[in-house]
Amino acid sequence: MLTACGGSSEEVATSIPVQKETEAPDTLVSEGEELAVDKEEIKLSPEGYPIADVQELTYNLGADPKTIDPQLNSAVDGGQIINNTFEGLIRDVNGEIRPGMAESWDISDDSLVYTFHLRDAVWSDGQPVTANDFVFAWKRAADPKTASEYAYILESANIKNSGAITRMENIVDPATGEERPATIDDLGVKAIDDKTFEVTLANPTEYFLSLTGFATFMPVREDVVDADGIWAKDPTKAISNGPFMLTDYAMGDQIVLEKNPNYWNAENVTLEKIVCKMIVDSSTAFTAYNSDQLDLLESVPTAEVPKLIAENPEFYVLPYIGTYFYVLNLNNEVLQDINVRKALNFGLDRKIIAEQVAGAGQIPATGFVGPGFLDTEGNEFNEVTGDYGIPITADVEAAQKALADAGYPGGEGFPEIEIMYNTNEGNKLLAEAVQEMWATNLGIDVKLTNQEWAVFQETRNNQTYDSVARHGWIGDYTDPNTMLEIFITGNPQNNGAYSNPEFDEQMALAKTTIGKERMDHLYEASDILMSDMPVIPVYYYVNTLLAIDEIEGWSKNSQGKLWLGDAMMLDFDKM
Repeated sequence: MLTACGGSSEEVATSIPVQKETEAPDTLVSEGEELAVDKEEIKLSPEGYPIADVQELTYNLGADPKTIDPQLNSAVDGGQIINNTFEGLIRDVNGEIRPGMAESWDISDDSLVYTFHLRDAVWSDGQPVTANDFVFAWKRAADPKTASEYAYILESANIKNSGAITRMENIVDPATGEERPATIDDLGVKAIDDKTFEVTLANPTEYFLSLTGFATFMPVREDVVDADGIWAKDPTKAISNGPFMLTDYAMGDQIVLEKNPNYWNAENVTLEKIVCKMIVDSSTAFTAYNSDQLDLLESVPTAEVPKLIAENPEFYVLPYIGTYFYVLNLNNEVLQDINVRKALNFGLDRKIIAEQVAGAGQIPATGFVGPGFLDTEGNEFNEVTGDYGIPITADVEAAQKALADAGYPGGEGFPEIEIMYNTNEGNKLLAEAVQEMWATNLGIDVKLTNQEWAVFQETRNNQTYDSVARHGWIGDYTDPNTMLEIFITGNPQNNGAYSNPEFDEQMALAKTTIGKERMDHLYEASDILMSDMPVIPVYYYVNTLLAIDEIEGWSKNSQGKLWLGDAMMLDFDKM
């Protein structure tokens, strides 16, 4: 549930309107009432407010996305653009699964075959959206030549042969019974005809359907895409099938999206234009909001949060299933010692960080899987796992003992380590706090380095940072698997080179089992991971957001997906 801090906009925040135009009043009236004002009809929103004549929303996206190609993207910022310009088989709005490109679907008795029946829909250039567009897109994601950082999510979805394809392993040929290398044509997807898309899973997967609305599973056109995703940022080439389409891309400045007149549900899309600004500095963005230059932004200065919570009804604190953490580069010999990793973990005061540095209701993290993930019996996964002995406040004695056991009593002889973070005011403040805590509690020297987002992603992904890198992982679906699987050996998101065969085995068993048995394997995997401590969990996220009252119908789910297809601008001056 979305929570409006300051008291006034909870209903607006949670509304997912079915758009209707009605006639209207000079005061708030019931939907359907009529009032003539200057002989012109005023159109009312589903909540009963006057709809603005100009339907343009200005949103701060933050960083310039590395890519907005559905199969190449792996970041939240790019995902926000994709979520509003493309549409998958389903649309997840606040946990509610709505039909998207698929108007209906059938599931086989053994839950292994999903047959999606596509609606009559077209791309933004008027060409039909077909089942072959989905086949191409999903095979493109799985193809090792694409080098998609999210290719592994096809295996997360348990699509038949996806793991063998992405890892370039052998499979048994169903025709000959002999082993041969897997190819993308072995992926369990098929176009029965232009309007029927069939998916075969290796094992029943409860969350499969919800995953089909994720960016990697969006359809793309074979005649449009290129290997590097350049097409997606070029308005002359960017063809999409969602409620909005790209009309301008100014690097480092803004992205302009306009209503897609060919969207299948265009008659119920009210916004005509979304201007997505790229203001990285949260103070600058906050100033722009206060001077009426921004309608919606997600990153606000930490120092402003308490006042916003207390006084501003346009400030929201939303559920967010994810963890802010530091990843440790295990290629660094010093960090290969478990006692060093323990010392760094025990030397942090997570309570101070969450309450005084972050300050928006974040929860100190004592494991990697946080709140919002339930097991098969309805229990919160992280409550069952416990805290793994990781203290919320710094345990200085335990931290110093671990460092001494590693051969560095009082920090003596310990080499300087580096915390690398992507340029952002909040990340900087947090890194400075950690730097001071480690210096005070462990007696070690810490250097801080920052990089712009696109460069930082490359550095972290390629493990070319020295020792410690800022990270944050948001669940792609509400199952613990989405958090744990990134630590499987060789996973593209495994940015610290962590590898433990016992962990990998438990994760593999979780893919081939169901129900409580499956969840027990995930619990065991979590225990192994946190025993090894390849990461330093800091806090569990909440999502902060400022949205002016003149926006109705926006929504953001617990995975952080912003949906503006139901949004509209209001004009209170007409009341």
